[in-house]
Amino acid sequence: MSKSTNFLTIGALVAFAAVNTASAQVTQTVTFQVSAINQIAVTGAPSLTINAAVAGSAPTSVTSAANTWSVTTNQSTAMITASIPLAMPVGLTLSANLTAPAGATSTGLTALGTVAVNVVTGITKLNSAALGLTYQLDATAAAGVISSSTRVVTYTITGGV
Repeated sequence: MSKSTNFLTIGALVAFAAVNTASAQVTQTVTFQVSAINQIAVTGAPSLTINAAVAGSAPTSVTSAANTWSVTTNQSTAMITASIPLAMPVGLTLSANLTAPAGATSTGLTALGTVAVNVVTGITKLNSAALGLTYQLDATAAAGVISSSTRVVTYTITGGV
């Protein structure tokens, strides 16, 4: 074989190899979004009965601490408010105290009424579960005797930014 034939054969092989090693490429655009997430949940079955007093003092307050709450938010400066749909009977006060998650602030034991009140503020981008939730019932003698009654407590998480 001559040198020119060898070069042609090698050239043809290199050209063939170059054609066979070419790759195909495609692209695809992926669209994504994360919407505002603000979720709250409560657990427990609070039941409060005032049935005692020290002579000369108001009836003894009672608490229910076997309750929890959980929160998830991907926003900054979210807050939790609480309200009840009907006013409490005269002489009775229902209050709630939510333990604040890390970085947030609880307002402490807060009386509940028909107008929503802040109970936790400054909640920022977190998920936290099984936080403490305590209810307290206070009465004055003016409350008299009140048969078993209920109030639905509505907790609302308001997103920040």
